[in-house]
Amino acid sequence: MVHQITLRKAGGSITATLPKSATDRLNVKAGDKLFMVETDRGLLLTPYDPEFDDAIEAFQEVRRQFRNTLKKLAE
Repeated sequence: MVHQITLRKAGGSITATLPKSATDRLNVKAGDKLFMVETDRGLLLTPYDPEFDDAIEAFQEVRRQFRNTLKKLAE
């Protein structure tokens, strides 16, 4: 789905208004934070923090590595 967005000047910044269908799809509301990620195909707007995904992957690796130790600690 393609949406055309008009940029507007607001003080010293430039703002973009997202259509309701886009905010519904992203499940965001006024005041929420979005992350803009540069990709080889352009910019991606997402409500998911890519650094958080990296942290989860690192945790899962540690959990696999130290599975037995974590079981002992949980006893």
